[in-house]
Amino acid sequence: MNLHNKTWQLVILAMFSAIIILMAFTPIGFIPLPHMRATTIHIPVIVGSLLLGPKFGGILGFMFGCVSLINNTINPNPMSFVFSPFYSLPGQDGGSWFSLIIVFVPRILVGVTPWFVSQGLKKLMRERFMPVNWVVSGVVGSLTNTLLVMHLIFFLFGEDWNNVRGGTTAIYAAILGVIAINGVPEAIVAGVIVAALMGALTASIGARGGQVG
Repeated sequence: MNLHNKTWQLVILAMFSAIIILMAFTPIGFIPLPHMRATTIHIPVIVGSLLLGPKFGGILGFMFGCVSLINNTINPNPMSFVFSPFYSLPGQDGGSWFSLIIVFVPRILVGVTPWFVSQGLKKLMRERFMPVNWVVSGVVGSLTNTLLVMHLIFFLFGEDWNNVRGGTTAIYAAILGVIAINGVPEAIVAGVIVAALMGALTASIGARGGQVG
């Protein structure tokens, strides 16, 4: 298996796309929290980016955005207005198309940033430190999603978002709280899982005479 072969790239892209769709419509894809959902779908996007590069990683990130949009439209929670223009803002008759920026831009970049981080680290570290490379790339990919989503919420829907969650603290303090409580642990878990998956996949690919990266 040679990951620089276009046919194999398309096969792996299709496989990871199927995984994203499967996860999106099972409880492991979007995990309910009191006011929004945590996600694990960024993990196959990150792994796909590391295996296939930023172009295909970006496609997987776009699919992440699509399933998030669909999920928040057909299975909404109180915060779904920040991810779907088809879910009304609090006290209004319709949603905002700004939500498409939040649902797509960070998710597409989740499929792009890990590859560049990994390539940069390869120039700084020896091959035997690849597990560290993958952990850092996974953490950065996850934080790309969390930091961009939460800051775009702050700039585009801050007051509405804070009112829905009770409005008990300053808006930016609430944003930082979500990043610290949900985003940081999510990033650490993503880094560990991405490293484990990449280790298993690269060993399997290498055993078949393939190339990674």
